[in-house]
Amino acid sequence: MPTPNSALRNTFARTESRRLHDLLPPELQAWVKVLPADGVRPKLITCEEAGGDEVVILIDMLRWERMAQDQRNLLFWHETARIQNDSVPKDGWEVAALAVGLGGAVGELWVQNGILFVLALAICGVAGFQLWRRGSSKKDVKSLIEADQGAIKLAMRSGYALPAAYKSLGSALKIMLGDAGKGRNRASIEKRLDALKAEASRARRNYEAT
Repeated sequence: MPTPNSALRNTFARTESRRLHDLLPPELQAWVKVLPADGVRPKLITCEEAGGDEVVILIDMLRWERMAQDQRNLLFWHETARIQNDSVPKDGWEVAALAVGLGGAVGELWVQNGILFVLALAICGVAGFQLWRRGSSKKDVKSLIEADQGAIKLAMRSGYALPAAYKSLGSALKIMLGDAGKGRNRASIEKRLDALKAEASRARRNYEAT
């Protein structure tokens, strides 16, 4: 029997998923789904292909619930803009090679063939490095920054004032930065924040000049 807390979390996840789905532009609503993420430590929010033409936006509802609604909206519109910009990560040969390498390493460890075991580990290493490099490239950071600007535009179409949209997204990114620890993900969020501050300052100057 579910506990009261788990029942409340499930209710929030369902109602929030429906609310966010309604925030999607009409042309995306038929083929984009919003689902709670699973896993030991899922990302706060991300999007990925789900087969065919379908895309899913996955959300860690436990952490998501702790954020203000305006912050949630802007982060959600960031993922929406990634879909609109066709910058959703696509699994390439690296994932398949990594799976093959791991399977081969386990198999050769069992039969104790040292040469093939080393070869399988080498395949894993090459595939893993390519995945890491692809996720840390300047092109990928640029696409995230472009999606942030897309989120601002979507917020304004939904009635947000420009300063409020920048403030909500900036504060949400600062929360994510506090949870990021060290490494590539933190550096990516820092670059997004720097770009957002620069764009906000530029927008303010343009507004004051008119």
